[in-house]
Amino acid sequence: MGRKYFGTDGVRGRVGEAPITPDFVMRLGYAAGKVLVASEHEALHGERPAVLIGKDTRVSGYMLESALEAGLTAAGVDVRLTGPMPTPGIAYLTRALRLQAGIVISASHNPFEDNGIKFFSAAGTKLPDATEAAVEAGLEAPLKTVAARALGKVKRVDDAAGRYIEFCKSTFPTDLDLRGLRIVVDCAHGAGYHIAPHVFHELGADVVAIGAEPDGFNINHLCGATHTEALARAVRKHRADLGIALDGDGDRLMMATATGEIADGDRLLYVIARHRKENGGLRGGVVGTLMTNLGTELALKRLGCEFRRAQVGDRYVLERLQAEGWQLGGETSGHLLCLDKHTTGDGIISALQVLAALRRSGKGLEDYVQDCPSFPQELINVRVARGFRLDGHPAIQAAAASVEAELGDEGRVVLRASGTEPLIRVMVEGREAGRVRAAAERIAEAVRSAAG
Repeated sequence: MGRKYFGTDGVRGRVGEAPITPDFVMRLGYAAGKVLVASEHEALHGERPAVLIGKDTRVSGYMLESALEAGLTAAGVDVRLTGPMPTPGIAYLTRALRLQAGIVISASHNPFEDNGIKFFSAAGTKLPDATEAAVEAGLEAPLKTVAARALGKVKRVDDAAGRYIEFCKSTFPTDLDLRGLRIVVDCAHGAGYHIAPHVFHELGADVVAIGAEPDGFNINHLCGATHTEALARAVRKHRADLGIALDGDGDRLMMATATGEIADGDRLLYVIARHRKENGGLRGGVVGTLMTNLGTELALKRLGCEFRRAQVGDRYVLERLQAEGWQLGGETSGHLLCLDKHTTGDGIISALQVLAALRRSGKGLEDYVQDCPSFPQELINVRVARGFRLDGHPAIQAAAASVEAELGDEGRVVLRASGTEPLIRVMVEGREAGRVRAAAERIAEAVRSAAG
């Protein structure tokens, strides 16, 4: 399906530039509201549908929250507000409160100048393509406010944080705790700042919280899952047993060993899969993406785990898991899916699954990491004009084919457009770091030349 506004993870862009403007977001809220009113009318027995809105800590969240409120209530939809709340928290609360949809105002791991809108269904899953298409079609219709008596109302969910904290804790085995562990938790000055430290502390850990003082502008800035240097330094400084880093909206996870070595999403996926495989808890195999490290794939195969690759993006990992009937998958970026625990990727819950493996086995994170070596990868992001198409430039394809021929079975080339930014991502993987770096730069230069 060709989507004009929706990318792989909702609608996203620079604040103040189309489509992230107050007028567009108000129309988006109205269009989504009208779709909900039409689809839920009979099931609700004439009552108004209700939507949950959460956000991360960006200063623009106030403006966009108000715009969404206006659009939704004008369409006759009630609104429930949580304030700052991790994206997976909204997915959970939408389902727990029996609401018709959830909306998150966030640009995830992007800088504060960006923002976005993403939706969850009543079941706590990403909206199906057909629903997104209906919302986009509704954007073309004029905004016609319902009668005053039918306008939606707005309320705040006062116990949202507490509800989500308890849900996260419920995914950790009841016969285990985290007593005796010192854990650094980097909240990226994002939506998990008032959630994540409490979860790990209440399970018994000695928690050192960093990146937990949001000011509207510092989200993801030199901290969190996208800048793990801060986590590594803090783990060493506080002599912690390990570290946990989330991104701005709390759906990604990176971890650090006691020495500060970073375990990315691939290696954490291996930890969870290995623990489940060894304890009979792995249903089926594991789904990664085109970017999953070849070392992880080989380590999983040594365990006897089936492995499949999906397109990059958690929605594609989810689709492949559902098609296979499996439960465990994820991305190198740290977006991990444990479908027996939650309907969507959740950084806190993923960390708890890793911690459960460590506590049950008596091993340290470093013990697992050394069994899952990473092949050298070089990822280069080349900025291009919006709408740039890779398939229209033979020189790019020729450069990629040349590198693939040189690497043979000892490496891979992945060339793809970002689903959230105007970037072409060039990834080359192989056994020799220098060779990989030079090959990636050759392809990136071909992209730059084609992009002008």
